Amino acid sequence: MGLWERLQRVDRRVLYTLIFLSVIIPVLFPLSLPTPVTPETESFYAAIEAIPDGSRILFPFDCWPSTLAETEPMAVAALRHCFRKNLRVVALSNVGMGGPSVIERVLGQVAGEFGKQYGTDYVNLGYKANYQAVLLGMGSKIEDIYPTDYRGTRLSEIPLMREVPNYDSLKLTVIISDNAMVDYWVSLVNARFGMPMVAAVTAVMAPKQLSYVQAHQLQGLLGGMKGAAEYERLLDARDRATRGMDSQSLIHLLIIGFIVIGNIGHFAARRARAAGRAGVAA
Repeated sequence: MGLWERLQRVDRRVLYTLIFLSVIIPVLFPLSLPTPVTPETESFYAAIEAIPDGSRILFPFDCWPSTLAETEPMAVAALRHCFRKNLRVVALSNVGMGGPSVIERVLGQVAGEFGKQYGTDYVNLGYKANYQAVLLGMGSKIEDIYPTDYRGTRLSEIPLMREVPNYDSLKLTVIISDNAMVDYWVSLVNARFGMPMVAAVTAVMAPKQLSYVQAHQLQGLLGGMKGAAEYERLLDARDRATRGMDSQSLIHLLIIGFIVIGNIGHFAARRARAAGRAGVAA
């Protein structure tokens, strides 16, 4: 049996082991492979960078727990940029199951890295049903929609919320989403109240949201794990998304290698068999 035939008969467990190692090695030992930054990610970064330090922003986390592998790295990277600029964050979620508790955890984690205090530097308003009424109602008076925050404290007792009666007090909306809520934020809040906004969405959603960027209704866009890795590069704070993209890149290279070797082996073996049959006939 020749080399190419042996390669075609490699035990599949060997291939699975190679794929497993391609996943786990970059997680344990980051490779920091090159990640070109797209113009949409640069625009997202520039939109936050352009806000005066200390400004207030809205941070809707409209995601289901099932997409956290993509959405959480984007939320963490965006929050790190916001807290680095001392922006004050008003978070909420239009996803009732898991959204408020996840953003409570993520906000607390990133705020802790920068020594930020709940109530003065950031607030989690939690969830209210009927998102269309919520989005429109907050344009008049947020306290009418959210009498209390996620922790049950009245908004009138929270220093940050006493400065935020409605959208007019907020400089930017940073949407993290895995569903159609981006459409409602754009059509109801951007179009009606003129609120500037950027969005970070799952990779499968990104092509559709590009139309909002081209129409200047979104000032920037992050798309999935790659978008988060690009943002980490801009922040010079490589973390979970960069390691995730290292794994993806390594697996893609490995699979391409398997395909190339398999095809070369197939044609080389077929050629050898044809040459053997020709020798016997002669």
